[in-house]
Amino acid sequence: MNYSIRELKRDENKILDTFLYEAIFIPEGVPAPSKDIINKPDLQVYVKDFGENKGDLCLVAQVADEIVGAVWVRIMNDYGHIDNETPSFAISLLKEYRNYGIGTELMKQMLVKLKLEGYKQASLAVQKMNYAVRMYWKVGFEIIDENDEEYIMICKL
Repeated sequence: MNYSIRELKRDENKILDTFLYEAIFIPEGVPAPSKDIINKPDLQVYVKDFGENKGDLCLVAQVADEIVGAVWVRIMNDYGHIDNETPSFAISLLKEYRNYGIGTELMKQMLVKLKLEGYKQASLAVQKMNYAVRMYWKVGFEIIDENDEEYIMICKL
């Protein structure tokens, strides 16, 4: 799979709505929620006014002229919130581009970027049933807390 990774351009912020929806983990056999679910306040925290705050960073994966994946971080009070110095991750790929290593590469490049920006750690929340848990371990995340459905993971940078 031939792809490139680059920073999100200012005028491309609306694409994050697409990837926010794609980031919602839907277990096998469960119907997908409607697209307007991303307008809920607990999901808008990931994308609202993205790029306006210190710590808003985004990388996208591109195949030909199409953006097929995105990883973004911000300091936000989301499910994976640790403290106000730790950026939280969001990542997703369009379904047809999953399992090619693109997500792993996006994660690795964002972790390097965060380290260069001076961050000490990053966090995320992930559904226990989500196959991405293995990839998060592979790139250096560890489980620090959990509830019935999710792991809270951090990666020391």
